[in-house]
Amino acid sequence: MSEGTAAAEFAALLRQLKDRSGLSYGVLGKRLHMSTSTLHRYCNGDAVPTDYAPVERLARLCKASPDELVELHRRWVLADGARGKKGAAEAAVSPEAPALVPDAPGPLEPDGAGRPDGRRRFHRRTAAIAVTGLAAVLGAVVLAMSLPSGGDQGGDEGRGSPVGAATTKGVSGGPTRTEASASPSPSTRSQELNSPSPSPSSTPTRNSAGGAETADEPPLTVNTRPCTWEGPCSQHYLIDRPATDVGPPPVEQDAPAWVGAHKAVSAGEQLVKLTVQGTGEETVVVDSLKVRVVGRDTPPAWNDYVMGVGCGGGVPTRPFSVALDAARPTVVAGDGQRDFPFKVSESDPEVFEVTADASAYDVRWYLELAWSSGDRKGTLVVDDDGRPFRTSGNNGRPAYEFPLGAQKWSQSAGG
Repeated sequence: MSEGTAAAEFAALLRQLKDRSGLSYGVLGKRLHMSTSTLHRYCNGDAVPTDYAPVERLARLCKASPDELVELHRRWVLADGARGKKGAAEAAVSPEAPALVPDAPGPLEPDGAGRPDGRRRFHRRTAAIAVTGLAAVLGAVVLAMSLPSGGDQGGDEGRGSPVGAATTKGVSGGPTRTEASASPSPSTRSQELNSPSPSPSSTPTRNSAGGAETADEPPLTVNTRPCTWEGPCSQHYLIDRPATDVGPPPVEQDAPAWVGAHKAVSAGEQLVKLTVQGTGEETVVVDSLKVRVVGRDTPPAWNDYVMGVGCGGGVPTRPFSVALDAARPTVVAGDGQRDFPFKVSESDPEVFEVTADASAYDVRWYLELAWSSGDRKGTLVVDDDGRPFRTSGNNGRPAYEFPLGAQKWSQSAGG
């Protein structure tokens, strides 16, 4: 899809939502802290925002339905991707373009690098992989020469263990990377099929094609947003701090930084949004999405903080859900939501919303996304940037709220 077509379709839906709301550009701009001229450019198709967060706030302000929110995000992904392709094509004909990688960003560089919302689509190229591999080898040689003999550099402390393991030590209480400083990359790793209970602690980059290992990259990417909220102030977090040491609740797009700073744990439920997109013209079948639990503990005796009171706004539907307290949690399609398989391609991504709830346990978990394309197939591990997701029950925990207009946290009635 061309940049102009994708941008026009995105702008058309955005303009439709704006017109239906009956609100002027001036009113919307004030509520969104955005200039009216910027809103005009977005709605007229003259510009595509590099950050999806203000688009989502605009859509919610215009009372967009859950289906419209999903469709708007799909169109933004396509428009943003088309813009990235145009930039890559211009770099290819530029005399200043790098000789080894003339047509694409590096394997770990997203289209439009630097966007704080972390939405990345990876267009890996063989030449870029070769350059990155060479740099990694040279770095490893230098590191090995600098280490003292017999020195112990420690294990992989930031990851979980598979079910049945004796411990899950070292699992972080929350994301440590912030969107403002370094947008998190899609936290997916390819695993071989039919392997015994893969764990986030493993780091293979292999796919299986009929059971045989290949060196190819998977023909799809997954952009993961673990700090998505069902409503503008509905999310709860457990934090091991008194209310006087907890900052005011953030808006959703700033949640990753706030969660990381407070080492907060999603409480009651956690909504994870996955954007799955092909990396080429070929169609890829997303065969299934399964959940793996790597640890269950008693919920920590921490304070429970809700992100707001009286925010208003509708709550979207739950297309997929996971009951983490169950003996064998499974991803279940909601009422009216079709179940797997789905088909994706570069021009036709899919957005999946998975709501995981926990009441009796503090659960560490991740997802496995199985895919197939022709005679190739594989499984991608979807987690929180290399760590398991963590969702904890909050029953009976001291509860705090931050009402609109308040200057500090106050204990909820009965909390």
